[in-house]
Amino acid sequence: MPNPRLAARYAKSILDLAIERGEVESVHNDMLFLQAACRGSKEFVNFLRSPVIKPDKKEKILNAITAGKISPLTTAFTKLLLRKEREGHLPEIANAFVEQYKTYKGIQTVKLTTAVPIGEDIKQAILDKVRNGHDGQHIELDTQVREELIGGFILEIGDRMLDSSVAHELNEIRKQFQNNDFIYKIR
Repeated sequence: MPNPRLAARYAKSILDLAIERGEVESVHNDMLFLQAACRGSKEFVNFLRSPVIKPDKKEKILNAITAGKISPLTTAFTKLLLRKEREGHLPEIANAFVEQYKTYKGIQTVKLTTAVPIGEDIKQAILDKVRNGHDGQHIELDTQVREELIGGFILEIGDRMLDSSVAHELNEIRKQFQNNDFIYKIR
């Protein structure tokens, strides 16, 4: 069961230790590797969360998967998770670490959702517009394609959202017709 508070605490502890030791970038790369492994394989996540598999067996398998791919600090951290029986929370911890890393580095993630894939020139134009409004911050663009938007785009910056999709406009028109906004109410 996901526990965001636990994940945030463990992510903060590994981030603080990485900052103290000057290994922030290597631990960040390790967490990206673990995050990709968790997202790429549901079986891997099920393996981590399985109460049937013994911790020593999990450690051997986890070492085989990560051998030579993660730093000694991250290896020690995963061993700590195994010892504390928190390895099932590794996907959430990796996600929380990446978010805390972005906050630490001042990186703002901008999410752009379109109906069709867009070219690099359009991505760059959007990044330039967003950078003009957010001085001093690094901007990272995350693009997604959702065909149900029909056309247009949705731009999410932090907790703000600009929905300029055709599907959104059609829903607004549908709501107006349902409310009979075009007919005066007669008493």
